[in-house]
Amino acid sequence: MSENQNLLAEQRRALILDEVRRRGGVRVNELTRKLNVSDMTIRRDLDALARQGVIEKVHGGAVPVVEASTHEPGFEAKSALEPGAKEEIAGAAAALAAPGSAIALSGGTTTFALARRLLDVPDLTVVTNSVRVADVFHDAQRPAGGGARPGAATVVLTGGVRTPSDSLVGPVADRAIGSLHFDVLFLGVHGISAEAGLSTPNLAEAETNRRLVRAARRIVVVADHTKWGKVGLSSFAALEEVDTFVTDAGLAPELRAEIGEHLPGLLVAGDSSAGPAGLPPAPEV
Repeated sequence: MSENQNLLAEQRRALILDEVRRRGGVRVNELTRKLNVSDMTIRRDLDALARQGVIEKVHGGAVPVVEASTHEPGFEAKSALEPGAKEEIAGAAAALAAPGSAIALSGGTTTFALARRLLDVPDLTVVTNSVRVADVFHDAQRPAGGGARPGAATVVLTGGVRTPSDSLVGPVADRAIGSLHFDVLFLGVHGISAEAGLSTPNLAEAETNRRLVRAARRIVVVADHTKWGKVGLSSFAALEEVDTFVTDAGLAPELRAEIGEHLPGLLVAGDSSAGPAGLPPAPEV
């Protein structure tokens, strides 16, 4: 962990969370020495992480929160987690969308960040089961002067039953997706691991995600490093089905090597030394 006392609060809290998860718990006095900040600063950081629901404060320190495999946080709660990493991932993933292509975006806060970056890609056809993602494109299509924005995306919202994370799932969404074909699917996940593959705590969402995977020529998973090793109730795709995994520099080097054994493309956003290992080009349309 860095000794830089000028770390931004967000960066410092990310380092603390990684340390808690890696070691199974930390003490306040250990963190003050490692981060070279005051006891009060560390306690404020722990308070902030506890409010996000990712750690539990205990006497003298903190331990990780062990989520049940059926626990599904709401959209606002997930938005507060790793916001900087999500923006970096979104910026890197947006380069994989070719102008004029047909893409799908699943629900999630990382795909929501990606949607904002895709506004600059002309003539996309976007299919999504996320109310939040659809709103990004719909709002952009209504400029202040009136009329449609040139090159604006055509957006198809699947319909379905709304989940806590504002995704639409169930038979209506499944039927809509089953009749379509996408050049690229940008897929957010609750959890990803070598054993369980891609997983979610919501059974209906798992089936809708399976339909999205089957309908896509290429599958790009967008997920920050904290998703690795997390397993939800239902798996919906194997790791080997993924073409490219776009993540952030917080993913440990040994995990990058492990992931590389299972899929052809790993893109680490914000880490210029990593390079786009095995990254396939954007599809021609």
